[in-house]
Amino acid sequence: MMIGKSIGLLLIFIGFNQVVGAQELYVFTEPASNMPKNSIAIRLTNEGMFKPSFTNRTIVEGMVGLNKNLMFHVQGFMSDMDGKYRVEGGSFYTKYRFLSLDNEHSHFRGALYGRISTSKREMTSEDINLEGDNSGWQGGLVITQLIHKLALSATVGYSSTFKKQDDMLYFDPSMMFHSPTPMFMTMKMPDEMVNYSLSSGYLLLPFVYKNYNQPNFNLYFEVLGKTNPANGNSYLDLAPAVQVILNSKTRIDLGYRFQATGNMPNRYLKNMYLARVEFNFFNALSKN
Repeated sequence: MMIGKSIGLLLIFIGFNQVVGAQELYVFTEPASNMPKNSIAIRLTNEGMFKPSFTNRTIVEGMVGLNKNLMFHVQGFMSDMDGKYRVEGGSFYTKYRFLSLDNEHSHFRGALYGRISTSKREMTSEDINLEGDNSGWQGGLVITQLIHKLALSATVGYSSTFKKQDDMLYFDPSMMFHSPTPMFMTMKMPDEMVNYSLSSGYLLLPFVYKNYNQPNFNLYFEVLGKTNPANGNSYLDLAPAVQVILNSKTRIDLGYRFQATGNMPNRYLKNMYLARVEFNFFNALSKN
């Protein structure tokens, strides 16, 4: 039943992509394209949830474009998810572009990516989130097609945690309306996860490029999903976002993701806002 709903939503999204498009600087996922060679960037991200109480996480990130095919990110995580604000851990992400097909107003890219993360959180969730909540590794494939102002991207990957844990019992308050006694459900603790996404957006402004100093305004729409191969539990999120780029160097993102369907208990990243600013320094590593 869950798999059928997930496939249905993905098919709806593919149809949506035929009408709405975007640039490649997605807010919730990474494209197959890389940063320019010899460039560096600094990114500050804040994400949070308002229910059951307001909690948020700050991610400090440095990015380096080594050459046209290879780049990497280094991240640090801080949050108040467990009470007071504290440092949680870090992550190393790298991406290798292995395919590049270029035309005058379009291109197609293919890339492989990998991530290794550490976190001191004791996360009681079946979900795996390697940007603050779990220690583990991830690898996958991303393909991106750019056609003038429209960019479409698809990602599939596999995640696994370093620390294997036994299943846990958790209290499901919704069962109180169906049973005279408190009901406890078995939660499969994180071990492995298959993740997938489809992303799109549209370069809304400027209508005509005159120079690189013109502000860009981009609209994005992404579908983000995960499935636990151990029991089939899964979810799909819808994630609209807007983006402004100033002088081709400063990027400002604002997005919100919410669950469209799913049966994964006590998951993270559910109904979450994201706000980000990024500063790019082109040719910063050039010897000239």
